[in-house]
Amino acid sequence: MKHRLLLASNNGKKLAELRSLLEPAGIELLAQGDLAIPEADEPFDTFIENALAKARHAARASGMPALADDSGLCVDALQGLPGVRSSRFALDHGAGAGDMANNALLLDRLASIDERGAAFVCVLVALRHAADPEPLIAHGRWPLRVLREAWGEGGFGYDPIVQGVEQSEGSVATLAQAEKNRRSHRAQAMRVLLPTIRERWQW
Repeated sequence: MKHRLLLASNNGKKLAELRSLLEPAGIELLAQGDLAIPEADEPFDTFIENALAKARHAARASGMPALADDSGLCVDALQGLPGVRSSRFALDHGAGAGDMANNALLLDRLASIDERGAAFVCVLVALRHAADPEPLIAHGRWPLRVLREAWGEGGFGYDPIVQGVEQSEGSVATLAQAEKNRRSHRAQAMRVLLPTIRERWQW
């Protein structure tokens, strides 16, 4: 039996990545945009609070079990920024909008800094319904280095300007999709969440 789960996001690249992780388990992941559900507000300072808000919003609007991902890049030298504001980093600072603007601003902020440790962080939240008192929560963290210039055409977000600490060359954007799915913060979180869904929800 195939179970259906609604993703609390309209990000097509995030949907594709999460679908590739869930389909082998027989779980069909739908996008909230397919049901004309708008994006939820993300007013909080932590990944977990925003993920919970998004999952509740999608579950309430659809009446379906929902999955939310809140994720971003946390840079050590910037005390965890851009963090939950990763997708809006440049916009917040009047430096444009979108991936290229975000990447350019981050490289500029780190231009004179040698300490370039960072991590992609992901929190996944799954709810059976909007009022579920027992949300399932999983964390993933991918240690990285911020490069000094963009490298590669794949991926999305900050992928071209970061390198996994286990990589000897290239960036996250140069990894094959299957390899990225094996290493990524989302994959790490899903490896924790999926067995919990199966056990707790009997899926």
